[in-house]
Parts: sequence; C-alpha cells; structure tokens
Amino acid sequence: MSEYNHKKIEESWRAFWEKNQTYRTTNDASKPKYYILDMFPYPSGAGLHVGHPLGYIASDIVTRYKRLKGFNVLHPMGFDSFGLPAEQYAIQTGQHPAITTEQNIARYIEQLKNIGFSYDWSREVRTSDPKFYKWTQWIFMELFRSWYNKETDQAEPIETLIAKFEANGTSGIQAVADEDAPRFTADEWNAKSEREQYEITLKYRLTYVADAVVNWCAALGTVLANDEVKDGVSERGGYPVEQKLMRQWMMRITAYADRLLTGLDTVDWSESLKEQQRNWIGKSTGAEVSFQIEHSVERIKVFTTRLDTIFGVSFMVLAPEHDLVPELTTLEQKPPVDAYVTAAKMRSERDRMADAKTVSGVFTGSYCINPFNGERVPIYLADYVLAGYGTGAVMAVPSGDQRDWAFAKHFDLPIIPILDAQKEIEKQADNTKEGRYINSGLVNGLTYSEAMPVLVQFLEERGIGKAKINYRMRDAVFSRQRYWGEPVPVYFKDGLPYLLDEAELPLELPAVDKYLPTETGEPPLARAEDWKYKGQYEYELSTMPGWAGSSWYWYRYMDPQNEQEFADQAAIDYWRSVDLYVGGSEHATGHLLYSRFWNKFMKDRGYVPEEEPFKKLVNQGMILGRSNFVYRVKDSVGEGKTPVFVSNGLKSQYDVTPLHVDVNIVENDVLDVDAFQKTRPDYAENAEFITEPDGKYICGVEIEKMSKSKFNVVNPDTIVERYGADTLRLYEMFLGPLTDAKPWNTNGIDGVYRFLKKFWRLFYEEPTETRPGRWLVTDEKPTPAELKVLHKTIRKVAEDIENLSFNTSVSAFMVCVNELSALKCNKKAVLQDLVVILAPFAPHITEELWAALGNEAGTLSYAEFPVFNPAFLVEDTIEYPIQINGKVRTTLAFPADAAPKDIENEILANEVVQKWLEGKTPKKVVVVPKRIVNVVV
Repeated sequence: MSEYNHKKIEESWRAFWEKNQTYRTTNDASKPKYYILDMFPYPSGAGLHVGHPLGYIASDIVTRYKRLKGFNVLHPMGFDSFGLPAEQYAIQTGQHPAITTEQNIARYIEQLKNIGFSYDWSREVRTSDPKFYKWTQWIFMELFRSWYNKETDQAEPIETLIAKFEANGTSGIQAVADEDAPRFTADEWNAKSEREQYEITLKYRLTYVADAVVNWCAALGTVLANDEVKDGVSERGGYPVEQKLMRQWMMRITAYADRLLTGLDTVDWSESLKEQQRNWIGKSTGAEVSFQIEHSVERIKVFTTRLDTIFGVSFMVLAPEHDLVPELTTLEQKPPVDAYVTAAKMRSERDRMADAKTVSGVFTGSYCINPFNGERVPIYLADYVLAGYGTGAVMAVPSGDQRDWAFAKHFDLPIIPILDAQKEIEKQADNTKEGRYINSGLVNGLTYSEAMPVLVQFLEERGIGKAKINYRMRDAVFSRQRYWGEPVPVYFKDGLPYLLDEAELPLELPAVDKYLPTETGEPPLARAEDWKYKGQYEYELSTMPGWAGSSWYWYRYMDPQNEQEFADQAAIDYWRSVDLYVGGSEHATGHLLYSRFWNKFMKDRGYVPEEEPFKKLVNQGMILGRSNFVYRVKDSVGEGKTPVFVSNGLKSQYDVTPLHVDVNIVENDVLDVDAFQKTRPDYAENAEFITEPDGKYICGVEIEKMSKSKFNVVNPDTIVERYGADTLRLYEMFLGPLTDAKPWNTNGIDGVYRFLKKFWRLFYEEPTETRPGRWLVTDEKPTPAELKVLHKTIRKVAEDIENLSFNTSVSAFMVCVNELSALKCNKKAVLQDLVVILAPFAPHITEELWAALGNEAGTLSYAEFPVFNPAFLVEDTIEYPIQINGKVRTTLAFPADAAPKDIENEILANEVVQKWLEGKTPKKVVVVPKRIVNVVV
C-alpha cells in the first residue's frame, strides 16, 4: 500500500489486535512489572468528547513504551457504572438502569477501541456487575468485623477487642470509638447479655450506623455528596438541597487520619495535590474545653488550637444543627432562631464555609460560663460553624480571629485584648502570639510558651478539658437513598444490624416497580416485594455511595475472573500497587482519600502488601472547548420579523446578541450557513446573513469548558474518521504539557496529519495517476548525519516519555522527519528504529510500516526500544561563526579537538578575514571552544 490511507490501515490493525489478543497480559513473574492505570470513567449517555481521551492517550504512550523497554505491563480499563444519572433516567423512563448503563458502556468501548488504546479488555471490570460488587460487599463486611487499635496503630479483627474486654474490660483499651462508648470491668462485661455485648462492639467497628448531617435532596429522594451540590442546589437537575440529620451508615476514616497524612510523604504526587489532601484532613493540635451552660447540667464542648486566648472569649457560637439548640433557645428567641435554622438548612456546608463576607447569626437567649474566669458568655448560632466539624461549637475570641471580630462588630459584642503586642484591634483582629498576656487571669505577664503549660494543667486538674489532636476530616457517610448502587449486606434484627453470611454474597438488587422513594419517604429498595432476609428480617434499604467500588477496583484488575476471593494472593504480590495513576484533579480529595483508606485497611488485615495504592499520580489538564458564536441583531427578533445575523467583523455596527453555534459546522471560523439553517431552524430559518466583503460569515471565538450546552463538543469519532486515530493521539499530545489546561482547536490538526503523511513518504514514493508509489527503503549503511538525527531523537523521546513531556516528543518527531527528508534518508537501519520510537504515539501507521519492513505482523508491541548511542552525537568537526568587531563575516570548520591557538592562527591567515581586517593588527582574538570566534580590531 503506497498511499497513506488511515481508514484502511487503522481498521485493519484494530481487527488484528483484537483477533490476536495482542495486549492480553499474563502474570509473568519472570519479567519486571509495570502497572499503569487510568481513573475509570462513568459511562454517560453522551459518550466521549475529545477532552476525555487526553489522559488515556498519555497513559497508553507510557504503556507501549514500557513494553518496548521489556516490562510486563498491566494496562486495564473498566467502568464506574453505578451512579445517579442512570437512576434519574430510569425514573424518567421506567427503564432499568442496567439497560442504559450497558448501552453506554458499549458506546464507550467502541470509541476507546477506535483510538487504538492497548488495553487488556479481558480484564475489564464494572462496578455494577454482581461478580464485582460481591467483593465490594465483602470488604464492607470486613470493615464491620474490624476495630482500630491505637496501640498497634492498625485495624484488627473485632474478636481481639472482645478478648480484651473479657480479660480486662475497657482498662488499657486504646481504640478509636464513639465518644459515648461505656467504661466497664471484665466482670461487668462477662455479666452482660450477648445482645448488650454486641451493642457495645457497634461503637468500635470501622463501619457503623449513626445520625449524621447530610445533603438531603427531597426532589431526587437521596443524600448527595458535597461535590454533587452547587450553590445550595443539586448539580443534577438544580433541585433544592438542605442540611438534614439522618440515620446513615458511616465509615470510620478518621481512624486513619494520621496515616493518611504521613503516607503523602511516600508517594510521587504533585505538591498541590498533596496539599489539598492535607487541608481536607486538617490536623490541628489543641485542647478540648467544656463550658457549663447557665442554669443547666449540660455542657458545651469546644475544640480550640488557641487555648491561650480563652480569657478573650466574649461569646459562644454553635452550628444551627447543634443538638442543644432546642434546649438553649428561650421562648422569646424561638421565632428568630427557628427562622435562622431553617435558612441554614438550605445552604450546603461548602457554601457556608466559603461565604466569609456575609455576617449572620442569631442569639439563643442563653449563656454559658467561661471555666477559667467564671464570666457569663452569650450563646449565638451562626452558619459558619458546622455541626460535623469538631464539636459544632466555637469559643469566639474577636480580638484574635477576624471572623469572630466581624461577628462581634455586627452584634455589638465586646472585643477583649489579651496580649500587649496586639495592635489596632478596634480596626481588625490580630492573632499574634507575641508579647505578654493581659486581661488573662492566671497567665497575666507570661509569654505564649510560658502560658500554655499553665493553662493545660489548670484544664486537666479540674476535669474541664484535655489536650487533644483534632481533624477537619469527618467519618464518611456511606449511605445513599438510591436504587442504582451496591446493596449493603446487612439485615436488622430487633433494631440492630447484622451481616449476611459470606456464602450469601452477592446480595443483588431486587426488582422494583419504580426507582423513586416510597410514598412514605423510604428509599426505592423498600418497593421490592417480599425482599426480606430469610423471609423475616428487614434488609438495609440504602445502597452504597458511588465511591465504594472505586475504592479498591485496581486489585480486581489483577485477577478479574476469580470467584473465590477478590484477587489471587500471588497476583497481588506480583502487581502489588499502581506504578502510574492518571486522572482528573476533581478526584483530589474524595476518591483518593477513600481509596487510600481502604487500601491501608486491607494491608492491616493482611490482604495486600502495600500501604499506598498509587505510587505516582498525574492529573491531566482539561482540554477546553473553542466555542464559536453567531451574532443576531436584537431588533430583528419578534413576530413577523426576519432574523438577521451579522458576521464577526461587522458586529460593532449593530446591537447584537451572541449565540453559541455548533463548532462542527464551522471551519477556520467560517460558518457553513446552509448547515446552520438546517440544524437551528429555531434561530435561522429564512434568516438574513450579513457577511464579510468576501462573502464569508466569520464566527466569533471564546475559550470555554467543553459542554453540549455551548455547542462546542467535538466528537473524537469525527476526528478519527477524517484524520485518523494516530493524528488525534499526536495532536492531543502536541497541544501542550499534559498537566496544563489547553484549548482544542480543530483548525490546527491539519499540520499533524501532514506530518504523518511526510513520515510515510520516507518509506514510499508519492504515487501518481499512472503508477503506484515505489518502496524506497534500502539496506544501505546510514551516514553519520543520519545516525545523528536518529539518536538525537531516540534520546529526546525516551527522556520525554519518562518525564511525561509528550508535547516536546511530538515536536522532536517533526524535526526528525524534516531532517531525514532533507537528507533523503531511506535507510532501513534508521527508519526501523524510528518506527519503534514513534509506535507508542501512533500505533497504527507504525504497525503497518513495521510489517512492510519485513517484520512479523503484530510483533512491534514487544520489540526492543532502540538504545541511544552517544557516539553518534559526537561531532568530528565544528562550524565556527567568525565575528569581526561583533559581526559575523564568515564561517569556518575546525576539528572538534582543535586547540584555540591553532584556530586563531588559521583564522588570521584566512583570506576573507584578511579582507575585513584591512591590514590592521587585531587587538585580541577570543576563541570560545566549539561555539564562536570573535576578532576585535
């Protein structure tokens, strides 16, 4: 085939790879392993747009390169296939979510295969497949059967805790547990009934049931994660979301807070990503203090990192959801308090924390007592305090905290100076720790370092508090009131949760008549007829959240067909952990924290060998859409009027409304007017178009996020059809650094396509109408110049792939092909190596040429990456520009090892140099070795 026909070539090789299972991976312990993983996608009905494959292309390049370097590479793909969109579609249409999910997955697989990814499809997993979620349920059960032993700093089977209770009661127990976990002796424990003992263990287990403040969306009938809520409404559908206290399954991720922090020091992630995780975990060292409520036996506990400021407390602030609000609210204050609490419920936690400018709150009518000085402290509610963070209460010190200062100013509350170094606190807060304390009772006159031990001792001696480490991160809500999710393998007996037997897994989703909550507000699973455990006990009716299956899925790829365990131990010991994980930055906290938590738990229990699941992680940047606009004249709209659209260059002469137009009917910003009128009759039927003088309608341009609503989505299928998958792959890498955001512009793709055709011309002569192109490749020995071009490229491409700098690799290929073309190089010894190093980027064209070079079809994927030889880059001669008084007058060649004095003598004897010297003797001659010579006259 002398003509470069991308369609024929790519279809042929995709069929070959599938038929021959070219990318099937075995657990070959004789080879070094490399595990590269893409964050698996949720299969939406929209399919892929050109922004989605960016990270997949990068990981595929590394995959193919590592194979060429002799590694056994695991590069799988699967689908995070439970989720709210499929459920919402099921609610609207009545169609089971499994059907639409299957259709969407089929579409994704077709698109992914079209781009030539070297996935081992035999290892595909889907989180909604019962064969997969059987093991998600099993891990949940293992968490339920475990507790966290602070003494050993790891999770252990619950039986080891029970053994400690039987021997010593709670004496010496160092466990992560509910705060109300009771104390007892061994005798007291052994005297308890089996049910009483079981109830106590529920306060220690790593997954448990508790009341939690959640994002409740009544219209969707479910709890939403924080990232599913935007500006107080659901991201999907825009429905109101309120903060609501609900009974939920929880995961005790806080037990691992310290290990999640320290583990960040052991992984190769970007510092910005690590910092996001550190901020989310939010470790704080401080103290917990109890404030007695006036005229009550109740106390308000607060956590503070600045115990030294306790004498500056002038008011207390509680979260509107705090348990004590009803008791604290006086009759007089009930109407404003009720109104404030209702308003706060309608705002998400994220919105409340982010809104630092708005000052709002309400007085409860009650007071508490400062335990250090006995002062009465008024108790307010404010929505910047969250019920789930810390204790849901803040001791407000307006002289040292700006938010407290603004609140105090707004409500005319005292601002008490506490350090003689504080400045201008009548204008703003000053949180200094410098100077000596004033207005501070027992620590007056002391410095910060002197005061802290005194305050902590006072606190602990009187039993009013203790030193404490706190975390911003809270235990994770593990319930969703949805249908399309993993059933929780739990039933309830006499109000207590019990696990199913392992032999009964998987617990599959039952059939329901609708995918909505029941008329009484129960989750959709309550609609299932006769769905009871052993015909009598209620199953858990909530399902697991979307992050359940994605918190361990990389292990299932190691052994996806195993029905006896989540993966064979030998496979786990071989692949161990992911060497390179590629995905979007939107998962910086949620998915990555939960995955690391589950991985550490599974290591504690002896199921996996590695503490961290992902050694190196890279967030690819977003490919932004290049939106196009048409401009409709405003006064041309209305009944009986003809819409008028004016071209971009003329729009300043009119009062216009910009309207997004489908980028697929725009080429080089020129609108296909006929296509526009056909696709948008609501805008353009019978319209008038005012064009540029050359008759073209030029569209406006703006860089925006790629989305259907902006009509700027480019389908990769369109690009593959027109230019080929190899062009798409190279172009996406050429757009810029992998981690940067960059705009998509189809206008620039022609250059990459031309490059591939020029590369093809190194092998085949261009055909004419009368004859096909000849095969040009010869067995002649390469020249030094040709070898220099090749090995310069080998070194550059290998370094770039190792550094994930793919855009500069594409540039290097273009330079290489240009230079070899100029040298008229058709030598097999050069071109075969060039085929191998280009193969990770453009696998289809290189497979075709590899076979044409006489190699066995399909062996390219497991060839050997060429070894860079520095000897070919050593110059025998150096071209020296010769400057005379700073201006280059000629160029002379000298041996690479020529001495500066020899160079000087030869230059001064040169006829051209003598001409420019005009008989004058130079003042000096400066020879910069291997660079330049400057003669100063």
